[in-house]
Amino acid sequence: MSNIGLIIEEKSADIGNFLVGRLLPFREKRAVGPFVFIDHMGPAELKDYQNLDVPAHPHIGLSTLTYLLEGSIFHRDSVGSAIEIQPGAVNWMTAGKGVVHSERTPEHLRHSDKRLHGFQIWVGLPKHLEQAEPSFHHTEAEEIPTWEEDGIQYKLIAGEAFGRKSPVPVHSKLFFIEIKTKEAKKISIGKDLYGEAAMYVLDGTVSTDGNSYGSKQLMIAKDTKLCEFDMSENGTVYLFGGEPFEEERFIFWNFVNSDKELIEKAKVDWNDQNHDAFPLVPGDEDEYVPLPKAILNRKP
Repeated sequence: MSNIGLIIEEKSADIGNFLVGRLLPFREKRAVGPFVFIDHMGPAELKDYQNLDVPAHPHIGLSTLTYLLEGSIFHRDSVGSAIEIQPGAVNWMTAGKGVVHSERTPEHLRHSDKRLHGFQIWVGLPKHLEQAEPSFHHTEAEEIPTWEEDGIQYKLIAGEAFGRKSPVPVHSKLFFIEIKTKEAKKISIGKDLYGEAAMYVLDGTVSTDGNSYGSKQLMIAKDTKLCEFDMSENGTVYLFGGEPFEEERFIFWNFVNSDKELIEKAKVDWNDQNHDAFPLVPGDEDEYVPLPKAILNRKP
């Protein structure tokens, strides 16, 4: 019997002037472990007149994880952070009770052709941290644990697995892993995983239980401990997962929380531009993403 419990096809979502492939949430699976939202961004070819410009927008009750494979994004937030995200580095921003940030093409790339490719991820917070003070942490690419075994390249982008721990300061037990192969290999890592697990095929194909899966598919494991599969040559896969929370997490626009009333308050505060609840972003104060009017009176 196949250990693949659910296959999620990547579906397009619009974030500004190009499409991203949205993997989570999905109607049959709202979260995998603490991961509640996963966007595969690109690869996008942007001309000299095309730029990523996502103005200031709010979050509550989650941490955002940005991981780029190609290109650069300049991140600013209401905590005061201002940093260029480059491939292999990890941006980890914890919203807690409320944070605002913007994501734009860096100034030095705005008038040249460029590529952008990566993942943007939301991780729910444990209930006791959903109202914590917001924070930001940047981890450089060379700080991420990377190793090779039997010709298989591993990278522990965030969390804990394989007896290793990433320096990204996550708030619950989780893993975000990259696996690359140059030659076809059998991968058997169930004993090193825990909780729930999902796998996204970026390059090549993955075979398990007599079935093959290509790119743009997210596969959810029925039993994480039985995570075993064959990767094709020149393959790249990403595994996401960890221990799920006891309480359900509600997602409404950019807000995540176990308490619907806190989401309702965040909607009103952002719509009213309450800067006590959602401070301005230093260096990017002139525009913001308004709360969609269609959802102002809709309940989470």
